[in-house]
Order: sequence, then C-alpha cells, then structure tokens
Amino acid sequence: MQRDPENPLNSTFETMKNLSLDEPLARTMGIKCLEVGEGSAACSMTVTEGMKNLFGTAHGGAIFALMDEAFQLACNTRGSASYALNVSVTYVAAARVGDSIRAVAREISTTSRTGVYEITAQRGDGALIATAQAVAYRKKEPPPFL
Repeated sequence: MQRDPENPLNSTFETMKNLSLDEPLARTMGIKCLEVGEGSAACSMTVTEGMKNLFGTAHGGAIFALMDEAFQLACNTRGSASYALNVSVTYVAAARVGDSIRAVAREISTTSRTGVYEITAQRGDGALIATAQAVAYRKKEPPPFL
C-alpha cells in the first residue's frame, strides 16, 4: 500500500474504500463505498430482484449487509483491527426493487478496546429504512488489510 506522506489518514481511508470494492460479498451485492473518514463511513446499493423477501420488498439481510459494510469500514479507521461484537437493527420501512439505499455509520463512543456506532439506512428519497447500534472490539494489532 502506498501512503500519502503529507496526509497518511487520507491515504488509509482511500485504501479502505478501494479494498471495499474488491470484497466478495460487497461486490456480489453491488455495495459501493462512498466515503470513509475517521470513525465514519457511507455505502450504497440498489435493491435488485435477487434481494427480495417473501413480501416482494428488500430482505432484511440485504439491508443488514449494507449497514454492516459501513460499520466494518468505520470501526477499522482507528488503526486497530476491529471486529463486531454486536449489531442490533430496527427496521422501520420497506425498500423495493430499484430503490437506492445509503447506509451511514458514525462512531458515537470509543475507547482503546471498544467502539460504539450508530448506523442509519435511508432510501434515495430520504426515508429512513433502518437504524442500528453496533459495538466493535478493538485488538492491539493493525487491520491485516492495511
């Protein structure tokens, strides 16, 4: 990985964004990383036919995968390998085939060992689809992908 000597954080964030594009599940689901910053990340996807549940709306697992991708990126911006301990999702509205959904994860608390994140998923029209609170455990070593 090449780092920008003038701004190493921006280089790290850009590297994480690019790595997300090659992640197999994200690629399969069409999840795109829009931005990564210190303790935050935003990702998007468009709901496809293959993401429908029995009711013809977006499966909760698809929405969760999008939110989890944003969480994964946000919690690994602190220089320590971070792993999900818990994610609690509340689904508040449906998304349909063709809807563009954006998930934003932001850090609301951090220590040397844990991080707490708030994640929201919204349709392109701004309607809230789901909210989540997530907790990450931080190890002492850097993320293996950096």
